[in-house]
Amino acid sequence: MDFAFDARTEELRARLLAFMDEYVHPAEQVAHEQRAALASPWDTVPVVEDLKAEARRQGLWNLFLPDSTYGAGLTNLQYAPLAEITGRSPQLAPTATNCAAPDTGNMEVLAQFGDEQQKKQWLEPLLAGEIRSAFAMTEPEVASSDATNITTHIERDGDSYVVTGRKWYISGAMNPDCRIFIVMGKTDPDGADIRRQQSMILVPRDTPGVTIERAMQVFGYEDHSHGGHAEVVFDHARVPVANLIGEEGGGFAIAQARLGPGRIHHCMRLIGMAERAIELMCRRAVSRDAFGKALAQQGVVQNWIADARVAVEQLRLLVLKTAWMMDTVGNRGAHTEIQAIKIATPRTVVGILDRAIQLYGAGGVSQDFPLAELYAGARTLMIADGPDEVHQRSLARRELKKYL
Repeated sequence: MDFAFDARTEELRARLLAFMDEYVHPAEQVAHEQRAALASPWDTVPVVEDLKAEARRQGLWNLFLPDSTYGAGLTNLQYAPLAEITGRSPQLAPTATNCAAPDTGNMEVLAQFGDEQQKKQWLEPLLAGEIRSAFAMTEPEVASSDATNITTHIERDGDSYVVTGRKWYISGAMNPDCRIFIVMGKTDPDGADIRRQQSMILVPRDTPGVTIERAMQVFGYEDHSHGGHAEVVFDHARVPVANLIGEEGGGFAIAQARLGPGRIHHCMRLIGMAERAIELMCRRAVSRDAFGKALAQQGVVQNWIADARVAVEQLRLLVLKTAWMMDTVGNRGAHTEIQAIKIATPRTVVGILDRAIQLYGAGGVSQDFPLAELYAGARTLMIADGPDEVHQRSLARRELKKYL
């Protein structure tokens, strides 16, 4: 593995860093002020549309898609350092560059598994940033960390499928621009192969029987800029058979394909959050005095900053190694590494943010600084895309198998 980024990656990094400094970071306060004036808190603030137009003009658009037919054609290793940069402003930068979850994963699903009509109707407007989407998998009544527990039914009825179930924490679903759900449910709930029971289907938001029940909070945050997280009911929602993605029973395999690159994206954005936390820690430490000397001269503060720097450098190398392996041996070949970064990155970044909050005192938990919101996002990722314990279990089994 070469530790130097190639020329294209370096060029994109330079352009993206300039875009962040010139446009994104100055827009953070503007977005906060504009949101207070919106008729609905779920609407997109005007400055985000301005950022999207500028990013597209600069060619900083759809950077995540490896298929050059639809995106920038970057490898995982090329995209990873770009995702880290956008992680420094997770509420604005991913959306501004059309690289925000869950749209990224949904676009990957449609690009890889969708038919031509599905691509034309849904992928193209998503690629253009004209609409948003949601991925409906998690359910409140079952342990959704085990996908075989999903109870939502997708039942064939003539030329239609009828979708019935309740989902929650469906990211982005509160945003009125969210026009399409990719719903995970069971087409064969009694099938002998539990990994062939599930399928994925496209359900437009305006389908009769689809009801947005309520917005779900995350540590008290409604996450307006991300489009919120909704509880959604599908009450005999009827859609054409043509809305099935791939084949019946293919949902589990599609979900696994969707999650691999997504974990690289999440982990690199988390490292960007950690870098911003370190910057904020250092700025605070040199500007505040306590007990007769600057915080920067306090041994415990120096330890926090040093430990954070060491941890970030370790994490970055692990995630970049994983990206490189995914490019060279595929997601299956990088299975252990994908699980390792999912376990290590959120846990470590939560610790760094916790120390940064401690250094800021009351300010750290306030709305005046981004640390509390960053903490909530990082802590949530210890659950999202499968709780860490599921990955620990699988990773341990792989290690133990070598000795059996």
